Amino acid sequence: MTGIPASAAGGSSGARGAASAAGAAAQGSAAEGGSGAADTAWADEGARASRGGKLTAAAVNQASVWNVANLLTMLRLLLVPGFVALMLADGGYDPAWRSLAWAAFAIAMITDLFDGHLARTYDLVTDFGKIADPIADKAIMGAALICLSSLGDLPWWVTVVILGRELGITLLRFLVIRYGVIPASRGGKLKTLTQGVAVGMYVLALTGWLATLRFWVMGVALVLTVVSGLDYVRQAIVLRRRGIIERRAAAEEAEG
Repeated sequence: MTGIPASAAGGSSGARGAASAAGAAAQGSAAEGGSGAADTAWADEGARASRGGKLTAAAVNQASVWNVANLLTMLRLLLVPGFVALMLADGGYDPAWRSLAWAAFAIAMITDLFDGHLARTYDLVTDFGKIADPIADKAIMGAALICLSSLGDLPWWVTVVILGRELGITLLRFLVIRYGVIPASRGGKLKTLTQGVAVGMYVLALTGWLATLRFWVMGVALVLTVVSGLDYVRQAIVLRRRGIIERRAAAEEAEG
């Protein structure tokens, strides 16, 4: 049997070792390349998911304006021209038309009670709601008062007092907004409720003791209107003084 030279055997073993090392290196390189590709794929998918999440969030923020609280506010705004048309239909003295006008006014007042509560309870507060809600409140009440006074059912001085107070307090809120927000008081809420009941009774074509009762209810509403208005003025003065003092203290601390 012919033997194999040791040098040849050693060379063959070296070649096999080199081939094994090359194969291992190639496998390692392929594994690393595969891992890098997988990482890149995951990163791309994560970026796409992030972009999709941002787009979805933006869509939700845009659609949040159309929540139930704002829809009730929009309904109240749409009821204003309908109420005026019903109130003045057939000369403004037909009991049937006045009853329909009262129904529109009552729906508007009821939505006023619910939209703010829903917005605060279910975190549906939006910039649109903050602006539109007080406008809708003033619009339906102002339309009712002006219609009643124009028909001779309510003295003009009553309308002037109520609307003057509402517009004045709204302006006062804007003037002191730099110092803070004047919260709605219990007297203000009671004023709103009493005004709604009184105006609603005047919208209906009431006679007899009910007509006398509405006169006294409106008297209570007027008293609450004036008293709550003066209370808001007091709060505004206190809020402004406190804000000025805090600003001076902050300025002195910064200088020191």
